[in-house]
Amino acid sequence: MPIKLTLNKGAVPVHIYTDEVEGSALQQLQNIAQLPFVHHHVAAMPDVHTGIGATVGSVIPTKGAIIPAAVGVDIGCGMNAVRLSLTANDLPDSMKAVRSAIEAAIPVGFDAHKKPSAKKSTLTVLDRGIDQIIGKHPAIAKMMKRPHETWSCQLGSLGGGNHFIEVCLDEHQEVWLMLHSGSRGIGNVIGRYFIELAKKDMERHEIHLPHRDLAYLQEGAQHFDDYVEAVHWAQDYAMENRREMMRLLLDALHKQLPHFEITKEAINCHHNYVAKETHFGANVYLTRKGAISAQAGELGIIPGSMGAKSYIVRGLGNPDSFCSCSHGAGRRMSRSEAKRRFSYRDLEAQTQGVECRKDNGVLDEIPGAYKDIDVVMANQSDLVEVVHTLKQIVCVKG
Repeated sequence: MPIKLTLNKGAVPVHIYTDEVEGSALQQLQNIAQLPFVHHHVAAMPDVHTGIGATVGSVIPTKGAIIPAAVGVDIGCGMNAVRLSLTANDLPDSMKAVRSAIEAAIPVGFDAHKKPSAKKSTLTVLDRGIDQIIGKHPAIAKMMKRPHETWSCQLGSLGGGNHFIEVCLDEHQEVWLMLHSGSRGIGNVIGRYFIELAKKDMERHEIHLPHRDLAYLQEGAQHFDDYVEAVHWAQDYAMENRREMMRLLLDALHKQLPHFEITKEAINCHHNYVAKETHFGANVYLTRKGAISAQAGELGIIPGSMGAKSYIVRGLGNPDSFCSCSHGAGRRMSRSEAKRRFSYRDLEAQTQGVECRKDNGVLDEIPGAYKDIDVVMANQSDLVEVVHTLKQIVCVKG
């Protein structure tokens, strides 16, 4: 489907790939489009919805500046998926033991490993990087209790909210593992620290913004290079976090299921991040806040809610979306509204056939709180093509 809506009230237009977008998200997009360093246009994916700092599902090309709040505090959040040599016939009738094994192997919510589980070489590289960052900005370490112990023990852990681990079946009844997580507590601290620095810079230079959360760091300014270094470290940490979780997940399943192998290389992609790319004749810092890269031929993962389908996709390299697509279904209501509107009985009904938590603690993640993933996919048919359709049979949440 083509672009469904264009806003022309800013310095650049905003192209939106859906007509299901709330007024507060439209205002956020218009605010972003007013910034003088935004290049060519802003793109909003079909899962677009109101976010904190900037609109979730927005793709923002900037020249000579980055908006830390647009990247957000879950820096490098993204997806990892692998296909196994197992089929549905190899699975037990009840997946409860499998779910329990996953929950025992991978800490969820605020929990972490009692000691680091990742390889020493991985920890050494990450440790060297964060030491350099904290050396320049010691206040980052003061924002966490025992920062080194915390980030090293959280490596290979899920977190809470909309993060998840799933066992899925594709259209051929082949088994896939899929997980969603980011840079955990250390990424959150880095994000919050530089967001506040950017706001202070705006105040110091008396720069007036459409919204305070759009405070930015400019190339050549005091903290710009430090932020670039820190955000890329957090993105690397998030990638390693997903790799480590997948390793732990595979080890746990090997103890529960018949012998299997990985038959498809892992797809590991960010959807909250910034990268240097070239678009419409300019080298830009491209921020994807709730969007994944969909370069021509590139594989990606678009998950639905915990009771819906998910998709393995191949990018079509559409320049109007800055070679991007949605990162999921996208929320249609806030977490508090979902808790008001639905009960745990609704959750049971909407997750029928899925081995997962069915209690008030995950009620805000009920499928009804999300947009229809089939509509989202139809709205981006010129951004990606579907390679595999997945349906979860186990879902672990924080």
